[in-house]
Amino acid sequence: MEIVPIVDTGLGNSSYLIDLGEGRGLVIDAERDPTPYLAAAEARNLRLRWAVETHLHADFVSGGRELAAGGAQLLAPKASDLAFDHFGLSDGDEVDLGGLTLRTIATPGHTPEHCSYLLTDGPNPLALFSGGTLIAGGVARTDLITPELTEELARAAYRSIHDVLLALPDTLPVYPTHGAGSFCSTAASGERTTTIGRERAANQLLQAVDEDDFVARLLGEYGSFPSYFLRLRDVNRSGPKVYGTEPPALTALSPGQVAGLMSGDAEVVDARPIGKFAAGHIPGSISIAFGESFASWLGWLVEPDREIVFVADSGQDLADIVRQALKVGYERFAGYLEGGIPAWIADDRSVEQLPVVAPMDIPDGAPIVDVRQQNEWDAGHVPDALHVELGKVAEYTDRLPVDAVVHCSHGQRAMTAASLMQRAGLSGIAVSSAGAADIISNRANATP
Repeated sequence: MEIVPIVDTGLGNSSYLIDLGEGRGLVIDAERDPTPYLAAAEARNLRLRWAVETHLHADFVSGGRELAAGGAQLLAPKASDLAFDHFGLSDGDEVDLGGLTLRTIATPGHTPEHCSYLLTDGPNPLALFSGGTLIAGGVARTDLITPELTEELARAAYRSIHDVLLALPDTLPVYPTHGAGSFCSTAASGERTTTIGRERAANQLLQAVDEDDFVARLLGEYGSFPSYFLRLRDVNRSGPKVYGTEPPALTALSPGQVAGLMSGDAEVVDARPIGKFAAGHIPGSISIAFGESFASWLGWLVEPDREIVFVADSGQDLADIVRQALKVGYERFAGYLEGGIPAWIADDRSVEQLPVVAPMDIPDGAPIVDVRQQNEWDAGHVPDALHVELGKVAEYTDRLPVDAVVHCSHGQRAMTAASLMQRAGLSGIAVSSAGAADIISNRANATP
C-alpha cells in the first residue's frame, strides 16, 4: 500500500491517492480538476475504483463527481444528502477495498455531516483520513455553516476528537485534508500529516482542560474567510458540472468587445504580474496576479454571477487560469483580451497606472493602508497605519484616504487592494514594494 499526498498549497489542502495494490486506487477529497489524480494513477498503473468525501467542502468544488464520471464509485457521508449518484456512508459502515477495509467514523465538528475514515488491514489500523476534524497542530473551524451552529459544532468537534479519535493508537498516521494556508484551518502547524500521539502531545487545542476551555480556544482562533465559502457547500451538494480533463476554452475578445462587456457589468480580472499591472492596465480592472492564491482571492473579491474577462500576460497559460477559477466555482467566462494590453493601447484606449514605491520613497506623512490578515497585523504593524483586510477593502473604500500607500507582505495583495481603491475613485494611490518590517526599519533609520 502507498499513500500519495496531492497538495494544493494555494488552498492549503491535501488530497490523497491510495494505491491499494493489484491495480486498485482510491482518492480522498479530490478537487475539481481530475488531472493530477489521473496522472498519479496512470504512473502507478492504477484504476481509480473509489472516490471518497469526508464532508461537503466549502473551500473548493469537489472532484468526486468528476472521478465518478470516469468510473470511480463515489462514497460520501450519507448526511451530505448529495443530489446525484453516490453511495452514502454512516458511522460504522465498512467498505471492502479488496483486502483492506475502509471504516466510516462519524466525526461532526468542522461540519455536521463530517466523517473520518479508518483504513484497516483486518484488525490492524493503517491510517486515519481525518478531513478537518483533526489536523496537524489544530482543528478545522466550525463557523462556516451559520453563526447559530458555530458553538454547537465546536462542542461536537471536542467530543469527536476526545471520545473517538484519541482512542486510536498513538502511532496511527493521520492524513488531514486541511492544513497550513487553508482558511478552513485554525492553529495549523506547517506539517501536512501527523499521528494521533503527536497531536495528543503537541496540539495546543487538545491541551484544553475541558470542553468549555476547548471551545473558547477554538473560537478565539477564527479570522475572516473568503465569501465564496458560503455558497460552495450548496454547489457540492447539488452536483458541480463535469468538465473532464480539458477546461472550457476562453473566447478571444477584441478591445471593443471587452469595453462593451464592461459597460454591461462584466468584471475584468488582470492576472498579470503586479509590475505589468502597475505600468498600465484597463481602467476599472482588478489586479489578481496569477499564482498559488489566485483562486482564493478571485472567490473572495468577484461576485459569482458576473461574467469575467481575463487579461493575461503573453507567457501565462489561459487553461491554468480557467482551472483555478473552476475549482472555486466560477464558470461564467466571457473570454480574454486578445493581444493583451498592447492590443488595448493600439486600439487607442486609455490605461491607468499604479506606482510601486520602495520604503525609502514613501512620502513623509503619507497615509499607510495595511491590507494583511488580522493575525499578520497583530504580529507587528506600522504605527498609525490604517488596517483593512483585503477581503473587506471594497466595502470600506468610502472610508479610505486618498494619496495612500498600500502594503501587504510582498505587494500582490496590496496591488489588488490598490486596484479596488483606484476603481472606487481614490486618487494618488501607490503600492509599497515591501512589508511592515521594512517600512518601520526605514522610518527608524531616517529619524534624525
